[in-house]
Amino acid sequence: MFVIVFKSVMKYFRQTGTLRLVLGSAVFFSSLFTFTFSVHSACRDPDVAHRSFMSLAYAADVDATIQYFGHNFFLITTSKGTRIVTDPLGPGWYPNPNVAGDVVTVGKEQYNHNAVQIVLGKPIILRGLKNYGAGWNPISTSIKDTFIYNVPIHQNAEFIQGIHGSAFVFDLATLCIAHLGDLSQKLNEQQIKAFGKVDVALTPIGGRRTMDPDLAREVLAQLKPKIAIPMHHRDSPYLVQRFSAGMKTQMLQSDTLTVSKSALPLSTEIRVLQPRGVMNYR
Repeated sequence: MFVIVFKSVMKYFRQTGTLRLVLGSAVFFSSLFTFTFSVHSACRDPDVAHRSFMSLAYAADVDATIQYFGHNFFLITTSKGTRIVTDPLGPGWYPNPNVAGDVVTVGKEQYNHNAVQIVLGKPIILRGLKNYGAGWNPISTSIKDTFIYNVPIHQNAEFIQGIHGSAFVFDLATLCIAHLGDLSQKLNEQQIKAFGKVDVALTPIGGRRTMDPDLAREVLAQLKPKIAIPMHHRDSPYLVQRFSAGMKTQMLQSDTLTVSKSALPLSTEIRVLQPRGVMNYR
């Protein structure tokens, strides 16, 4: 399987002119696939929500609570209480939350993504990049009830090719949540396969350093999540409107969304969260 994947990666990168990055990404995907394909995963099993003839009471339970603090900074709390903090944002952008976590993921080594010191509770820190962002750092680990792995991406693609970034996937056994980081390009086949069957996609739409709203919609068409939550949009109503145009959208008057596998929509819908200190979208 590795040989097939490696040849596909080589062909893709020859066509896109980034051959110098092939070996790094091939090794990354090899180590990722070796682990993730060998475990039970909601992100890879389309029928996991219906397996074992779950009771109606269980099916109605909340599988995750997602709280948005601005930029790429979220707190995901599982049904068993595991607290996952993503890309903690340094002081000066939004009011600093009093947030504790069991684990913190960092997809970019800059102060607006890696302010791990603000997270209480002595969390485990999972960094998707190594050597201060010079290379990808493969992650595949279980933290309590959640399996966490990362997917290599590129950021700042509008300006320069080859800047490393990291997306993260959180497998909650019944629910699959993907944090797309500062993704700035459409996904290739290996990335799509690595993400798997995404239920909720935390999606950057700001442009310049990340995807703009139009490209973000193309990536949603690739991943086909049931819910997409825009992030990295600098509270711009224009960017949010471009991203959500023509799609069923809920503009929530809250920074928090509860998600149940059994209540997911049939096709992709947008949920816009409003962190504390945000401008009013309406």
